[in-house]
Amino acid sequence: MSVWRTHVFTSLPVFVFQWECSWFFLLCCSFLLLLVWSYFWLEARNDYNEFNWLLYNRSAIWKDGTVPILATTLTGFTYTAFLMILALCHIALGQQLNLFWIHKIVVLAILLSTITGVVSIDDFWQDEWDIVIISLQFTGPFLHIGALAAVTALGWVIANQVVRMERSSDILLVLYLVPLFISSPCIMDRSKLGPRPAVIGRRGAPMLAPEHTIMSFSKALQQKVTALEADVTISLDGVPFLMRDRTLRRTTNVGKLFPARQDHDASFFNWTEIRSLNAGLWFLRDDPYWTVQYMSEKDHNRTANQTVCSLTELLRLAARTNRSVIFSLRRPPPQHPRHQLWVSDALKVIQRSSILPEQVMWTPDWYRKKVRAAVPLLQQTSDEKLPVAELKERGISSLTLHYSQARAQDISNVSVNVYPVNEPWLYSLMWCSGVQSVSSDAPHILKKVPNPIWIMSADEYGLIWITSDLISVATVIGIFIFQKWKMSGMRSYNPEQIMLSAVVRRPSRDVNLMKEKLIFSEISNGVGSTDELSVYTENGLDAYACDDIMMPARHASKL
Repeated sequence: MSVWRTHVFTSLPVFVFQWECSWFFLLCCSFLLLLVWSYFWLEARNDYNEFNWLLYNRSAIWKDGTVPILATTLTGFTYTAFLMILALCHIALGQQLNLFWIHKIVVLAILLSTITGVVSIDDFWQDEWDIVIISLQFTGPFLHIGALAAVTALGWVIANQVVRMERSSDILLVLYLVPLFISSPCIMDRSKLGPRPAVIGRRGAPMLAPEHTIMSFSKALQQKVTALEADVTISLDGVPFLMRDRTLRRTTNVGKLFPARQDHDASFFNWTEIRSLNAGLWFLRDDPYWTVQYMSEKDHNRTANQTVCSLTELLRLAARTNRSVIFSLRRPPPQHPRHQLWVSDALKVIQRSSILPEQVMWTPDWYRKKVRAAVPLLQQTSDEKLPVAELKERGISSLTLHYSQARAQDISNVSVNVYPVNEPWLYSLMWCSGVQSVSSDAPHILKKVPNPIWIMSADEYGLIWITSDLISVATVIGIFIFQKWKMSGMRSYNPEQIMLSAVVRRPSRDVNLMKEKLIFSEISNGVGSTDELSVYTENGLDAYACDDIMMPARHASKL
């Protein structure tokens, strides 16, 4: 009899306990991975349109790919967070996490789906991981305090289980010292904060009106931007016009007017054909920024009648409103008749317009010496990071860099414009870094940021750091002392033990379930089976309990 009892109470429960621990480990992995995945997409909001544009370039179909990703991420994170809370409650009560099979399948599916998503993003949008590192400069101090509070709160669960205290103390010690490695431009003296960065309307105000249209640039001017930025392409007959994409499919109705040529390069259309296209209906149809519903009826009708804008019209608008212009120039394909004349075509438009040359920022590196000789007063800017000496040799006075490329040493040596900056937190971070200007798709949002979201001195942050650490230490010590005092001299019983000690002799399904739970809970708590189960002998339960326990073993031996 004792042999079978030993077998059941040591081999089978230990195996089941280890199996459940494995599923708890998978649940923790799913939760932590989803937490990082959710944080990534929360901070990547600055570049949602860039992500959709990349999807369009691959599929030739415009769709907001962030919607299904955000929906599934939110659902999965909510589900795993709920299971994590239940698991911690089970641990706190000394019970085992016996997940139903459906939960196990869902947790495993969430884990595999998240891993697949991470691998896919690393392949498709690898550069975007930089946003995580950059955002930690802004959120790091607050994430540290949040993590410290979470681990401190888990001290109650740890103490209630009376596990080895050094494990939790190691985690807490790391969190206590994390601020030594946190660096943020916003941790600075307020007296050293530079002027507010100027905001440049990138393709106008594309969240409020169709990009690269007169309406879009007018909306940007209403938001008090200091300059206008555009992408320029040369038409078949040498007219510079504004277009971001290689083709006209996404932002015009070329598929309706020229269906056989809708996939042709935009530069292979002459200006008359380009001017006949509608450049606003796509915005109302696709609603790329989810802003159409907020448009007035007047703006709605105006949007529906927009046409492709030429560089001449943009320069005329900038001259009339005394704004600067910065543009990138795309070279036509080799078989294009203006392949060798594209720079000359753009320079002619600048020279013939009424805008002052010093209000134009020239970005292309092609024929830069020729350009400087033809129009000496043009502001020379570059999107390539070069040594300061070489920048001076080329006559380059400023840099236009992606926010992931901007470093403190670059900003301190030369005037820097950073793109794209659409979120207030990134604008605040660039402000504290000393950036002179930012290019934004959302000037109407940045207009509402009169000051950095947060800024504090090193002494203030040090005080917050030390105070939070002291509170955490005091709380954890208090929890452990209270739990040890509460549990000292007390014999641990769980609900199954109490019910079994009072149950009648007649066996039932509920009694068997209670006994099974008791076996698992005792093994998970590390309690010897023979000592604890002596309680049931006193109540006359030993006879049929042993028989019920031996039945699975006998059945297993037959199999």
